[in-house]
Amino acid sequence: MRFIIVTGMSGAGKSTALKMLEDAGYFCVDNLPVQLVPKLGELLIVPGTEINKIALGMDIRSGQGIDDLEQSLNELDKMKIKYEVLFLEASDEVLIKRYKETRRSHPLAGGGRVDEGIRRERGKLAFLKKRADYLVDTSRMLTRELRSELHKIFVENKDYKNIYITVLSFGFKYGLPSDADLVFDVRFLPNPYYIDNLRAKSGNDPEVRDYVMSSDTARCFLEKLTDMVRFLIPNYVSEGKTQLVIAIGCTGGKHRSVTLAGALYRELAGEEQDYGIKIEHRDIEKDAVTKGN
Repeated sequence: MRFIIVTGMSGAGKSTALKMLEDAGYFCVDNLPVQLVPKLGELLIVPGTEINKIALGMDIRSGQGIDDLEQSLNELDKMKIKYEVLFLEASDEVLIKRYKETRRSHPLAGGGRVDEGIRRERGKLAFLKKRADYLVDTSRMLTRELRSELHKIFVENKDYKNIYITVLSFGFKYGLPSDADLVFDVRFLPNPYYIDNLRAKSGNDPEVRDYVMSSDTARCFLEKLTDMVRFLIPNYVSEGKTQLVIAIGCTGGKHRSVTLAGALYRELAGEEQDYGIKIEHRDIEKDAVTKGN
């Protein structure tokens, strides 16, 4: 029997999570009255019941009932009913942007500012976040990426560290990524821009990758960077960090940074990892052929 409580910030992806779990064979219930949560738990331990996987969506729309949810969870603990809490998180900036795009009002905004509603919601859900078995930050996730991470946890039953890593290439001349946690400058490496037949290509092309990585310095840098990141990940997890953005930059974000970001991504993604990871190239399309990298 598996009993999942899906909760988190409004706009962080709860509906997507419930839909994915439903597609995976979970019996899904959204916003059941809080007082009935223990009763639902009792149904799962009745011998012979056909339901052995259930997902219960709970969020701030439960109103005052959310304040009683901790007591209901404590009742489940007393009955020795096992449950897991999936908490979906996102940054304030991302949540505000999502609300603006959908033109929805926040359930706690009361006709006021969205950011004030988000602040109140964080306060009300703080106890659930502390009890979360899985804390997934969707700030930088596409819908398909969220589905992939949830599939690993609830279908493939893989161990999961509550962190999602983005390896990001960028160009310094377009500014530093505002959400970067770690920034590395690879402008010291040989520049393919000065090779006529490589200038129009990018670090995603084999010719550019081979040129950049033919340098002993590039290979040594990649080895040391990969080793450091492997060391940092479990320490960030133990600190409670849920998003890690590793930014690698060159001048224009097209050749060297793309090559090294891709190489680091392949090193980390090729391992038997228990965290989510993806790669992004922020500025790869910005440089015209006539401009330097």
